Amino acid sequence: MDILSILLLLLFIVNILFAGIIIFFERKNAAATWAWVLILFFIPFLGFIIYIFLGQNLTRRRLFDWEGITKIGIHDILKKQIDQISNPSFYFHNENIDPSRDMIYMHLINNDAILTKDNQIDIFNDGKKKFNQLKQDIQQAEDHIHLQYYIFRNDELGRELISLLTQKAEAGLTVRVLYDELGSRRLKRRHFRKLTEAGGEVGVFFPSKLAPVNFRLNYRNHRKLAIIDGKIGYVGGFNAGDEYLGKSRKFGYWRDTHLRICGNAVDPMQTRFILDWNQASKKHVIAYEPHYFPMKEPLGNAAVQIVSSGPDSEWEQIKNGYIKMITSARESIYIQTPYFIPDESLSDALRIASLSGKDVRVMIPNKPDHPFIYWATLSHIGLMLKAGVNVYIYQNGFIHSKSIVIDRSVSTVGTANIDMRSFRLNFEVNAFIYDKDTSELLARDFEQDMMHSDNLTEEKYQKRSKTVRFKESVSRLLSPIL
Repeated sequence: MDILSILLLLLFIVNILFAGIIIFFERKNAAATWAWVLILFFIPFLGFIIYIFLGQNLTRRRLFDWEGITKIGIHDILKKQIDQISNPSFYFHNENIDPSRDMIYMHLINNDAILTKDNQIDIFNDGKKKFNQLKQDIQQAEDHIHLQYYIFRNDELGRELISLLTQKAEAGLTVRVLYDELGSRRLKRRHFRKLTEAGGEVGVFFPSKLAPVNFRLNYRNHRKLAIIDGKIGYVGGFNAGDEYLGKSRKFGYWRDTHLRICGNAVDPMQTRFILDWNQASKKHVIAYEPHYFPMKEPLGNAAVQIVSSGPDSEWEQIKNGYIKMITSARESIYIQTPYFIPDESLSDALRIASLSGKDVRVMIPNKPDHPFIYWATLSHIGLMLKAGVNVYIYQNGFIHSKSIVIDRSVSTVGTANIDMRSFRLNFEVNAFIYDKDTSELLARDFEQDMMHSDNLTEEKYQKRSKTVRFKESVSRLLSPIL
């Protein structure tokens, strides 16, 4: 046997061992396991190097912890709410909340997501309006400003935000900015020099420990949060960059959905930011201080749960919330998402809803920002069309909104897409809203967007070219790990 044959045999044996590790020790989802096994056998050795960077399992690791949680009384509130909702004779006496008590209970038990009932919610689907309001809130801040974005650009908008934050830091306010290293890979510490010199703090989530190598490349913090004085909170799909103002030649107008919340839902948003900050910034951890959780006057009556999910958790909390909403729908389901790569459980839930006579509508973009993900999206859309789902292709720029509206009465808006990356690999956060007024506005926004969309029928879908079909087939095989 020559040397080459020996090397090939050794490579085959090593690949078998690597595949065994993935199958028997990592205990991944079956679809993801097969995708990784295919990569190992089609790209020997190099496939395992890719796996080291992209396939680590974080579910056994405790990444987020903060002793301040006990001081703000979340555990006491949780216990009280769980006891109340577990009592069959207890009712919220609120037509917006009572029909969703099963879903509320699920989020309480599995995510410690307390229910707040006194929130005022403003909806933004235009980047200019959203950031104009955010800049105004920053200018009027009196105590602290916490910003967290997956993508923070060093462009006109990014520099304007840093300038405003620097002014507030110079005025003595506490200012913190947290961004994800991969999402903001072109951002450098020097871009925040004036802010840090003024006393502001900057944190980076999962930074490279040995640049340019990052062994946590595949696990990114996709959350977008802004908390002003502990009284105003923002959550949704907009990142901080010029393209989100519609200035990109490639994407054109950027259609997204973001919420501005005033009320006690800001407290769990603040808690989420602090947990993420303390994980990323070990040298400047945030200790509990009452001014981060001030008393708030009730400005509205919208009920909200802030739900987080991530690869560190055994449960896919936001995905489970999506499925619960879909299975509880009686009339209609409206979904907007830039990526549509559902796993089998969510795909089945949507198809069953449609086959049961529910009005199921899904809206996706007409152009890709990530080609493989786009082709995988189209392959899954084909299954929806067969089940009678109404599919709309947004034509007025790029739609990045992550929202679901059920029966025009329950809704969710946040950072989680309808894809396996958001469900299993990214750190995400969504607001689940039990309020007819807010949900009605979101449903009307969807219907307005339909006027700027093409209805994709099964007949049109079947006319796609062989090239497109091939791209769909390859992308679908890789979709569990995209």
